[in-house]
Amino acid sequence: MRKRHFWLKALDAAWRRRSVVWLSGVRRSGKTTLARSLPGAEYFDCELPRVRRELADPEAFLAGLRGKTAVLDEIHRLGDPAQLLKIAADHFPRTRVLATGSSTLGASRKFRDTLAGRKVELWLTPMMTADLADFGAPELKHRLLRGGLPPFFLADSFPERDFQEWMDAYWAKDIQELFRLERHHSFQRFAELLFIQSGGMFEATRFARDCEVSRTTIVNYLAVLEATFVVHVLKPFSARRATEIVAAPKVYAFDSGFVCHYRGWDAIRNDDLGVLWEHFVLNELHARLQTRDIRYWRDKRQHEIDFVFQRRGKPPAAIECKWSAGEFDARNLAAFRQAHPRGENFVVARDVRRPYRRSVSGVEIQFLDLEGLVARLGG
Repeated sequence: MRKRHFWLKALDAAWRRRSVVWLSGVRRSGKTTLARSLPGAEYFDCELPRVRRELADPEAFLAGLRGKTAVLDEIHRLGDPAQLLKIAADHFPRTRVLATGSSTLGASRKFRDTLAGRKVELWLTPMMTADLADFGAPELKHRLLRGGLPPFFLADSFPERDFQEWMDAYWAKDIQELFRLERHHSFQRFAELLFIQSGGMFEATRFARDCEVSRTTIVNYLAVLEATFVVHVLKPFSARRATEIVAAPKVYAFDSGFVCHYRGWDAIRNDDLGVLWEHFVLNELHARLQTRDIRYWRDKRQHEIDFVFQRRGKPPAAIECKWSAGEFDARNLAAFRQAHPRGENFVVARDVRRPYRRSVSGVEIQFLDLEGLVARLGG
């Protein structure tokens, strides 16, 4: 069993803050494998009826675990999972609990309100930079093509059938059990179109026509996909100037492997590297910063910044993603800084070995690798 050292350290850090940790992530991202790799932990699969019977009396169950580490996998199968975790946090603080289950349950109001201040949430993203060393450190292009779900990444050949099987299981187990949507064909067609157009501007009316449903239904579909971490919706960053895009979001697929599959790519051309690198950078920011509050910027003259990140009380950081630093053109950053003068400017490129700075048109720009970018942003 491979040890994912970054995530094991993240779990330890989370347990130093709270005794209850909620581990979320999409199907097959490795939640169960990570949980089973915890040294000395007792593992309970809540999908099993005998385990659910054992957990029917939370106090007696937790009393028997006093001072140990317990993994409660697929905890959403319990009748009242929030109540069990509340009792654990309030009355058994020396027992470390790792709960995994539906990401949507973790975001639900009842769950959030009941456990406010009692748990730490950790989002297990598809494989990021630190995972590559743990999985044998093959060429990054392999990760971009196969994606970051460990079984897909490790498959002997391109796992073409697995992508559709994943989508079928996602519909049956995540969507039907949690949302009970109808029109399977329309929903899947919408998801496929988002994967194909990943990283593009979102306009609901266009998708409604292609999927043969109403605009309102498309907006609902998008909310479901976002709530389950299958797409990421990036809102525009703006000061609501007349020259800026202020409403239209951009939508990214959760994983580059699904982008490649639905675009029909079984190999990566040089022209494909830029967009896939952009997806990988976004995934890294999600993993290391543990936030989805990342935006983009665009004005009506088609100047665009890939990502804008702003911590409370600090000016916005502008991030441009380039497979090669030599591809960078400063015009977009210059336009952004005319509208938003304060803040750091980063170009994150695959081929930067040592960070350096350049000043272009009065704008100071830092060129760095992905590790350097995260360090500068505070991850």
